[in-house]
Amino acid sequence: MYFVFQGGGVNIKDYLEALNQLKDGSISELTIKANEFIDFQPILMNFSDRKLVIGEARRGGDIVYHFESNESGN
Repeated sequence: MYFVFQGGGVNIKDYLEALNQLKDGSISELTIKANEFIDFQPILMNFSDRKLVIGEARRGGDIVYHFESNESGN
């Protein structure tokens, strides 16, 4: 399962909830559109496990994130 944000109107809680779902495995990837990155980036930078959130840039500026589990299985 994956989560894609499209269009405007996404609030901070939505981004944080999506990051938590990525972390707990509820979703396998999170796609952030290029025009949303400026709103998403501060939320990502304040996310406690941000170093385990890995992004891959796509053509057109979209970024697909996945969560890399650490050695302890979290």
